[in-house]
Amino acid sequence: MPDSSAAAPATDDELALLDRYWRAANYLSVGQIYLLDNPLLEEPLAPEHIKPRLLGHWGTTPGLNFLYAHVNRAIRARDLDAVFLAGPGHGGPAVVANTYLEGVYSETYPHIGENTEGLRRLFRQFSFPGGIPSHAAPQTPGSINEGGELGYSLMHATGAVFDDPDLLAVCTIGDGEAETGPLATSWHAPAFLDAARDGAVLPILHLNGYKIANPTVLARLPEEQLLSLITGWGWEPFVVSGDDPVAMHRAFADVLDTVLDRIAAIQGAARGGGAPAGQPPRWPMIVFRSPKGWTGPKEVDGQQVEGTFRAHQVPLSEVRTNPEHLRQLEDWMKGYRVEELFDGEGRLLPELAALAPEGDRRMGANPHSNGGLLLKDLELPDFRDYAVSVDAPGSGQTPATTVLGEWLRDVMRLNPTRFRLFGPDETASNRLQAVFGVTNRAWQEPIVDTDDHLAPDGRVMEVLSEHLLQGWLEGYLLTGRHGLLNTYEAFAHIVDSMVNQHAKWLHDINGIPWRRDLASLNYLLSSHVWRQDHNGSSHQDPGFIDHVINKKAELARVYLPPDANCLLSVADHVLRSRQYINVIVAGKQPQLDYLTMDEAVAHCTRGVGIWDWASTTDGEPDVVLAAAGEIPTMEALAAADLLRQHLPDLKVRFVNVVDLMRLQSPDEHPHGMDDRDFDAVFTSDKPVVFAFHGYPTLIHRLTYKRQNHSQFHVHGYIEEGTTTTPFDMVMMNRLDRFSLAMHVIDRVPSLGSSQAVLRQRFMDDRLAARRYTRVHGEDDPAIANWTWPRP
Repeated sequence: MPDSSAAAPATDDELALLDRYWRAANYLSVGQIYLLDNPLLEEPLAPEHIKPRLLGHWGTTPGLNFLYAHVNRAIRARDLDAVFLAGPGHGGPAVVANTYLEGVYSETYPHIGENTEGLRRLFRQFSFPGGIPSHAAPQTPGSINEGGELGYSLMHATGAVFDDPDLLAVCTIGDGEAETGPLATSWHAPAFLDAARDGAVLPILHLNGYKIANPTVLARLPEEQLLSLITGWGWEPFVVSGDDPVAMHRAFADVLDTVLDRIAAIQGAARGGGAPAGQPPRWPMIVFRSPKGWTGPKEVDGQQVEGTFRAHQVPLSEVRTNPEHLRQLEDWMKGYRVEELFDGEGRLLPELAALAPEGDRRMGANPHSNGGLLLKDLELPDFRDYAVSVDAPGSGQTPATTVLGEWLRDVMRLNPTRFRLFGPDETASNRLQAVFGVTNRAWQEPIVDTDDHLAPDGRVMEVLSEHLLQGWLEGYLLTGRHGLLNTYEAFAHIVDSMVNQHAKWLHDINGIPWRRDLASLNYLLSSHVWRQDHNGSSHQDPGFIDHVINKKAELARVYLPPDANCLLSVADHVLRSRQYINVIVAGKQPQLDYLTMDEAVAHCTRGVGIWDWASTTDGEPDVVLAAAGEIPTMEALAAADLLRQHLPDLKVRFVNVVDLMRLQSPDEHPHGMDDRDFDAVFTSDKPVVFAFHGYPTLIHRLTYKRQNHSQFHVHGYIEEGTTTTPFDMVMMNRLDRFSLAMHVIDRVPSLGSSQAVLRQRFMDDRLAARRYTRVHGEDDPAIANWTWPRP
């Protein structure tokens, strides 16, 4: 952030102009909520000027308008590079109003011009069919924080400033939003922000007292208790409180100058080598108290509105049918003295227009809020150089994520300012520890001798909050960078709702021409369901992939690489991609290696492939044995081995699926196989016994339109689990090799009762395997050490 020590205090004349600018923003906000026509009140308000459905939220809006106007003054005075995040959920009218006043909205949407007709269209579109939402959505210039779900503003702001030393993220936090778990966790940001390398976050806790129907916790805390809480989080609070606009403008301008001077001093000390080591700076923040619905109707129908929960949404709800409400609305809007704001043609008066920053310094036009403008491709090492040697399929073993960690180490080395790795204290647990060869875990708090790989300039982000990690990563991506989040598979569900919101954002920007593509949101799910036998059922859940597959086909991608070389190929692909949500599921334990690197690249490119070396026919099969996921692949191969030994004449085709979306038709997903190709692999009439990593119903969902769907018999996780052995875990869910082999016997018409003795033998072998675990506490070595037989 530029040095701000020379910034002069605001003069009374400047603040008087600023008050008019604030009134203009408030006027535009009220107009958006209520008006279809008559935008400058050139004639008396009539019911036909009012929208038939009044939607929107007034309560938080005047406070947001106040803050935006003051940040504009600071940007102009200090040449700041700043973005504005509106945390209060439905503060959309404010952000739209301010981006219109600064000229960005009309530049972005030329049909909404800076004139009377443009104002009419601006008002009409808000919360109107075919228009824009009531929150700061992707359609709103300058927005990187979707207001449809609360709790993510401060983490988005923090992620936005990582590796961007000149950026200031001004984050307004609603007091209702402050009650959410993700936001509460976000206050830990000072422990991870490096003042020497990162930008700065300025949180403004906007306390107006109420949610939709109830008071807010932080607004009701005694001041001393509130400030103690904020201080304990590691921030230095400054308070601005009141309801008189003149006094509030002066107080806030002075506090904002003080706060920005503190930020500049902190960064100057850190970048000049004068900051004490192991002692995080106490970053400033602002507590801003103002009445809910400030400047709106004070009383409606005999009940107080301003300063109460009744101001939350639409203070006057019967304007079309109640003449008194209509009169109050007209008085309210005229109270802003529109003749002091706009000329007769509907243009903002020149002295007010001059208050906005210029060019890209306008917060609505800042390139960081349209991160695709800043996005650069990663410099990726050739993943082929990290290949695992495979002499014969299924003979050697490698922990796949260990190999991936070596590649990610060099990704981080080559991209020191545009790639970060995120994970909940599990980087080493998930065997990605090679990255510590080039960087450390980010940490600003004191460091002691027993700590491991902690440093203020670390770029591995670890904290025990998946919400916080996801929010940081989203902020990083939304401002034009790249990243990967690794976590235990079962606990990816913690961010289900955040995935929903990010997916909606990506879907919306796909339809917005001026929004540029972003780097994909990438997940690595390790410590997965089939290798959580030691932690028990609480850690056993593969359902995150179901959740992601529910998203739009244009966005969702799920990969199940069966070995280390396939994982490298898939990882390279997803880090190069744009506008997707990519999920990779890969284990950290040693697993069999099947494919050479060249074979792996070809297999992953196809997404689905027949493994001829594991099949017993290159012609029409009697049965297809299919697998998706590393443990299902191993068990299916072991079942194929059993069938080869005991039923040598049975024609088995072995199919492995890496890209789960290939199972759909191209009408449903861009990766989908057409029916001809699908039938060529899976046949149109033969039984398919499918060993799947996740819930069996998912495969049925993906293939239900296929001609042969009735012949698909899927084995997967069926909610059976406990603390046990790896093989007992697959037996509990009937994914084991014996169950698969028995199912083949059951489904191939030529076998059936003629192989009853063999089927019984497989059942007995299964029971014996379970008994072994109960006696010895581990799996039978003949099972645990199984490898694919060499030819």
